[in-house]
Amino acid sequence: MKYVLLLLCGLLFYPASPRAQENFCGIVNTAFKASETLTLKVFYNLGNVYVGAGEATFTTTLEKYNGKDAYHVVGDGKTYRSYDWFFKVRDRYESYIDTATMLPMRFIRNINEGGYKKYNNVVFNRETNIATSTLGNFKVPACIQDVISSIYYARNIDFNKYKPGDKIPFSMFLDDEVFDIYIRYMGKEQVETRYGTFRAIKFKPLLIKGTIFEGGEKMTVWVSDDGNKIPLRVDSPISVGSIKVDMISFTNLRWALSSLVKKR
Repeated sequence: MKYVLLLLCGLLFYPASPRAQENFCGIVNTAFKASETLTLKVFYNLGNVYVGAGEATFTTTLEKYNGKDAYHVVGDGKTYRSYDWFFKVRDRYESYIDTATMLPMRFIRNINEGGYKKYNNVVFNRETNIATSTLGNFKVPACIQDVISSIYYARNIDFNKYKPGDKIPFSMFLDDEVFDIYIRYMGKEQVETRYGTFRAIKFKPLLIKGTIFEGGEKMTVWVSDDGNKIPLRVDSPISVGSIKVDMISFTNLRWALSSLVKKR
C-alpha cells in the first residue's frame, strides 16, 4: 500500500548540504541481486490489538533499458479484501535503476487509493539533469533518487562509517517535486519481529506533519545487520492509532540472512 512504500523510503525532509549529497551518488551495489523478492505486512493498531490490513511486495529483475543493464524493481501494495470495504488500495511503483551507478533512469507511479487514481511516468536524463514526467520537465540534482531507487540505494550504505546520531542526506523526486531529505542513524540493536529476532541497524527519518503522520523523528526503521540490509520492521504513530510494518517473507537474497538470531 502507499504508506508502506513511502514509509520504507523514509518520507523525510531536511535540507542537505552539497557535500553531504555526494553520499548518495555513485555507490556500488553489494546488497541485492536480480530475482530477489521481499514481502512486508502492514498492521494498524486502533486500540490494543494490531490488525493486518495489507501487504507490499518488492520484486527485482535484470533488464535492458535504453541499451543499459538495469534493475527493474516493482513495488506492489494492496489492502486485504477483508479491509477493502474501509479503504481499498491497489498501488504499483516501478523503478529502472542503472546497475552501474544505482541511480534511477525511469520511475512509474500508478496508484488507486480509495477511488483516487493517479499515474505518473518519469524519465531521468542524466546528461541534462532533467526529469520529464507526465506533466512536464523539471530540473533535478545530479544524484536524484525516486521512491523505490532510494530504498535500494540505501541498502548499500556502509553504516559502520557513521556514529549514532549522524544524518545521511539525499534528494528524492516525487510528485514532480525535489525533496532534500535525510535519515538519522541510531546505531545497532536486536529487534523482535513477526518473522523472528534479528541483529539490526536502526534509523529514524524526519517526517513532516501531514494528514497521516505526525511531524518529527517519531518513525523508527530497522534493517538487517548483514550484507542484505533488508527492511525488517517500521514503527510509526499516525493520526489515529499507530502502524507497524514487518517483513514476513523473502526469496533469493544475495547473502545468507546471518543477522537472524531466532526464527519464530
